[in-house]
Amino acid sequence: MKQYVVDAFTDEVFHGNQAAVCVMEQWLSEELMMSVTRENNFSETAFTVKEGEKYHLRWFTPGGEIDLCGHATLGTAYVLFRFYEPEAERLVFSTMSGDLIVTKKGELLEMEFPAYELKSVHVTEAMAEALGVRPLEAWLGRDLLCVLDSEEQVRSLNPDQEKLMGLEGLLQHVTARGGETDCVSRSFAPKLAVAEDPVCGSGHCHIVPYWADQLGKEELVAYQASRRGGTLYCRREGGKIFMAGAAALYSIDELFV
Repeated sequence: MKQYVVDAFTDEVFHGNQAAVCVMEQWLSEELMMSVTRENNFSETAFTVKEGEKYHLRWFTPGGEIDLCGHATLGTAYVLFRFYEPEAERLVFSTMSGDLIVTKKGELLEMEFPAYELKSVHVTEAMAEALGVRPLEAWLGRDLLCVLDSEEQVRSLNPDQEKLMGLEGLLQHVTARGGETDCVSRSFAPKLAVAEDPVCGSGHCHIVPYWADQLGKEELVAYQASRRGGTLYCRREGGKIFMAGAAALYSIDELFV
């Protein structure tokens, strides 16, 4: 079975977010897909099978299957456009979060994702202890979004992973207004056995709605300030978030499973 490793939200390898992409003719068992995922030990491994005109896409973390993942969707689209569907201009993925569309936009690939509805929640002592800094605000969708005072706080954050496990949300994101970009962020997912997700597409389905409202603009450039780093070109249209980014191929492997 072919497996591709793609660095997403970057145009050069060793940056962005790694995703393994397995393009298959038929589905493997969930047990085997989890074994492959744990062997890779990336934040996500994507598995896809063409079904009619669409590709059925599933994402697995070392902690289990997840309902939405941006960077592994971008990585999968990159692989399919490059090696399987070179004449196509758009791809439709059938997923746990409904149909997701990826479109070629020059050198970038643009994904159409649902925006999460955010509700304001109280900033708690547990949040401050887990993050090591007290957020200015906290918002909850699928994930917890904590707003910090500065870009420097986001970049220097060293959270307590065990205490993050006790917070609300599937993932925990921190964000602040950026200097060279509209916003900066970092994403943590200890509940999924991922200490830090280097560039989190689904996280920006929380981050972009927040900053679109705060800044009064519908188009944003977002930077994920992890060690690897990555840039997302985002816009909000109604209940949809469009995220565009580049991708770089790291390897093509043959799996003996």
